Amino acid sequence: MKLVYTNENRFLVNNAKNILENAGIAVTLTNEYAAGGTGALSPFDTWVELWVVNDSDYEDAVRAIEASPGPEQAGQWKCDRCGEANEPSFEFCWNCRREKP
Repeated sequence: MKLVYTNENRFLVNNAKNILENAGIAVTLTNEYAAGGTGALSPFDTWVELWVVNDSDYEDAVRAIEASPGPEQAGQWKCDRCGEANEPSFEFCWNCRREKP
């Protein structure tokens, strides 16, 4: 087994797990329940870890995680119907409900 990803945010680790499982790569999580040790253990020792079961899948796993979309980096977008500014995460204009271009 090889460690392929770890993060203090368990949701990001589980997202990476889903990406790899959907790609047909066998993985396992460790430290899922170590958060209770925070304060008594080093913070890094409580991070959830994602391990690839078969060492031969490691390179494919790294590529799959790197190719996955990250947080949207775009700035606000302007609605072409009403002209209102919208946050990048909005799929529809908050004012007139027009779909994001």
